[in-house]
Amino acid sequence: MFTMLPSDAPSDAARELVRGAYDLHVHVAPDVMRRRITDLDLAHRFLSLGLAGFALKSHYVPTAERAAVVTAAAPGIDVVGTITLNAAVGGLNPLAVEIAARSGAKIVWLPTVDAANHRSAHGAMPPGATPPMWLALQEELAAKGMRQPEVPVVDDDGRLLPETQDVLRLVAEHDLMLATGHLGRTEILTVTRAAFQLGVRRVVITHPDFPYQRLTADEQHALAGMGALLERTFTTPYTGKCDWSEMVANIRHTGLARSLITTDLGQPDNPPVEDGLALMADALLRAGFDPAEVRRAIVTNSRDVVLG
Repeated sequence: MFTMLPSDAPSDAARELVRGAYDLHVHVAPDVMRRRITDLDLAHRFLSLGLAGFALKSHYVPTAERAAVVTAAAPGIDVVGTITLNAAVGGLNPLAVEIAARSGAKIVWLPTVDAANHRSAHGAMPPGATPPMWLALQEELAAKGMRQPEVPVVDDDGRLLPETQDVLRLVAEHDLMLATGHLGRTEILTVTRAAFQLGVRRVVITHPDFPYQRLTADEQHALAGMGALLERTFTTPYTGKCDWSEMVANIRHTGLARSLITTDLGQPDNPPVEDGLALMADALLRAGFDPAEVRRAIVTNSRDVVLG
């Protein structure tokens, strides 16, 4: 498995290149799983490196109120609140989205660990890949009799469920960012098309190179053509869940301008969260991408998603 992504310190040039960026996909403490760093400590580290902020992702709880507290406690850093529509918040629950939006959330993830596509994968990973931490937690919950029914977004004929449409309308009404979570390829295409038709301005295709999505280059190109951003996360190739050369080929096919670089970091055995964006910058530069392109994908696109 060719990852090519180093775990040593990023270059000074990469640190400078990513100044002003948001990392819109991190998993930090407090959380239901062990994490490398707390949200407040991460805020201070981001501040020291000239990074703008980060989005707090949880598979289980809304994070908007917590984000507001950390932002107030670390002046100069913008921490972004989110909600993921898994069973723990009622699945495709319009009320949960409405309350999250009123609490200041800016990102809505469609189902991840409870998505029908995710469940059908049964935790399968490529040989040698590091298993995600949520696999063990999901099994622990199931052993306690707490495995909830999956959260579908389409019916048996592939049409959007009414509750999915309700969620998309609320995302549009509150001008939130929609992320596709762990949906499957046909679900992603259907939801993305509908989201733009219903007035959602910002759609991000969650780690399309991840084994549970693994969208083809042509599918990624089609989604970029609709106006979506393709999220390229550091951990996907770093932990062996996809080959780095495959991700690079997909980026070239869609154009780096249609990528959003995030890290998905926070796990205890992975590199420091604050290093992830710069490590990705170094890897992209080594792959031959122009520094201006890299800055756009890491800095400009992340700022447009949050501030645009």
